[in-house]
Amino acid sequence: MNENTLTIYTDGSCLGNPGPGGYGVIIIDNGKFIKLSGGEPDTTNNRMEMTAIIKALSYIDENGMGDREIEIFSDSDLLISTITKGWKKKANKDLWAEIEKLSAWKNIKWAWIKAHHIDKYNIMADRLANSSAQKIKKA
Repeated sequence: MNENTLTIYTDGSCLGNPGPGGYGVIIIDNGKFIKLSGGEPDTTNNRMEMTAIIKALSYIDENGMGDREIEIFSDSDLLISTITKGWKKKANKDLWAEIEKLSAWKNIKWAWIKAHHIDKYNIMADRLANSSAQKIKKA
C-alpha cells in the first residue's frame, strides 16, 4: 500500500427495505484507522450504501486529503458498476449528484469486494453499518 494512498471500505445496512438504516466507513491512512458511522430512521439499503461513500468523501474534503490517491472498496455491485461501467442512474438521483460532486477531480480507484466474506475491513464497515441501524431502530 502506497503511503500517499487512502484506502476506504464502505457499507450500508437496512433493517427492512425501507426501514431504519445505517452506514459504516473505514478509512485507512498510513496504518491509522478512521471510523465513521450513522444512519437514518426511514431509508433503503441502496441509499445507505451511497451515503457511506458520501460521508467518506466529505470527510476527506473536510480534512484536506482530497489530493491523495484514493481506493474505495464497496460490496455494492450496483454502486461500483454504475460508477465504473456507466450503468444508468434510475433512482436516488440526489445522492448520485452528491457522489459526482464529491468525487470530481479526485484520483479514485473504485473496486467491488465480496460482502461479508474474508476481508476484515469490509467486515468492520458492515458491523458499523449494522450497529448504527440497530441503534436507530431502538431509538
